[in-house]
Amino acid sequence: MDPGFEANFRQLVIDRSSALFRTAYLLTGDRHAAEDLVQSALAKTATRWRGLRDPAAIEGYVRRTMYHEQVSRWRRRSRIVEVTTAMQPDRPDDGHADAADLRVTMRAALARLTRRQRTMLVLRYFEDMSETEIARLLGVRVGSVRSQIYRSLERLKKSAPELSAVREFR
Repeated sequence: MDPGFEANFRQLVIDRSSALFRTAYLLTGDRHAAEDLVQSALAKTATRWRGLRDPAAIEGYVRRTMYHEQVSRWRRRSRIVEVTTAMQPDRPDDGHADAADLRVTMRAALARLTRRQRTMLVLRYFEDMSETEIARLLGVRVGSVRSQIYRSLERLKKSAPELSAVREFR
C-alpha cells in the first residue's frame, strides 16, 4: 500500500469520523448501524481514493456514499427487521438537562419515522441541503422530496407533541 495514501486516508478518518458518525446516526437512528454505514462508506472511498482529485471534495464523496448506501439499505429493508429501543440517560446535574431531554425526545421521535422519512429530514435540516440537492442526490423528483419532508414533519409532530414547545420546531 502506498504510504502517502495510507497517511492521507488515516488523517481523513481521524479528522472527520466523528462528524460522519453523527450524520450516519441521524440517518439510521442506531449506533451500530451508523458505525456500519460510516465503515462501509470509508471502505468504498478507499477503493476510489486515487481517482479523487480535490482533497476538499473527499468528505463530500464519503457523505454522498453514505447517503447512497442508506438508500440501498432501504431497498433491502423487506429482508431486514429493525428493532429500536428508547433508553433515557441519567439526568445530569450540570444545567444541560433540558437540552439532553430534547435530544433524547428528538432521537426517539426520529426513530419512529421510516428510514426514508428520517433521511429526508436529516438531509434537509441537519445537512442543510436544498430540496433540489436532495432530489439530485437521491435520484427522485423535487416534488417527491417536498411531499416526503412535509409528511415526515407531520408524523414527527404527531409522534412527539412535546416538540411543539420548541420554537424552531413550530
